[in-house]
Amino acid sequence: MVQTLTLGINGPTVTALGIGTWAWGDKLFWSYGKDYGADQVREAFQAAVDAGINFFDTAEIYGPAESERLLGQFIKETTQPVQIATKYFPLPWRFTAQAVADALSGSLRRLQLDRVALYQVHWPFDFLMGQQTLMNALADEVEQGRIQTVGVSNYSAAQMRQAHKLLAARGVPLVVNQVRYSMLTRQIETNGIMDIARELGITVLAYSPLAQGLLTGKYVGDARRSLQGARRIDPRFSPQGLEKISPVINTLKKMGDRYQKTPAQVALNWLIAQGNVIPIPGAKNAEQARQNAGALGWSLSQDEVAELNEVSRPWQK
Repeated sequence: MVQTLTLGINGPTVTALGIGTWAWGDKLFWSYGKDYGADQVREAFQAAVDAGINFFDTAEIYGPAESERLLGQFIKETTQPVQIATKYFPLPWRFTAQAVADALSGSLRRLQLDRVALYQVHWPFDFLMGQQTLMNALADEVEQGRIQTVGVSNYSAAQMRQAHKLLAARGVPLVVNQVRYSMLTRQIETNGIMDIARELGITVLAYSPLAQGLLTGKYVGDARRSLQGARRIDPRFSPQGLEKISPVINTLKKMGDRYQKTPAQVALNWLIAQGNVIPIPGAKNAEQARQNAGALGWSLSQDEVAELNEVSRPWQK
């Protein structure tokens, strides 16, 4: 049996690791259509499902909209039940509750679904709508059955608490805050997000759990020459940046050798070990999906988790 986790206190049960689909259809950041395309991401979806992963996270602006469209096609092609999370983007001209309903209608149409397991607010922008109108609109959709549960994304500790309070007034729980979290981005442990999530029973969905691939250990030595897209200008991928993270990579490799796992699989397992955290790594092809699934079905020891905590402590700041 694949490990599972409940979203929030009593939300849907999903696999303890999901798949993030930002790269599915995205040409700007991920170069979709150049070194991979629809066939490869279809195979990634199928490989994930075959490995027992049933949880996929998308958003209306991924692609834009192409990620949802692709996922909708793949869902129709499989007989396995899957759980879908998508996101509403609070654009400035969306300032009424009807805008939320219309955006959700578009997402459901592209996904070819009647409802989604989780609908999240992509960023905590207020603009002209305000959080109360937004949260009430989401609560309305829960009551109408088009979304099962409500989440937020990139919300601070204070913003998360406010959203939780506004939804609670409608009898609707806030089940998720999706934030950047990895061994190289541990700020949520010190800025209050993790503490309040635990206090309120909110699950953390960890995006960029491999730090854009840094934690795979493949961007070392001559491999830097093959950097593509945004990685070419990201200082973390410079020789100095890679030198700084080498103690983390070396520890991941050491533990991976112990378990016959890759550094990436160890890094994902470390996230799962934090408790009430679901990593959602991307997968552009079947091999990456299978690699992600290899983070499930085993556990680091408490001492190993503590060692990884210590070696990555500089990234709590």
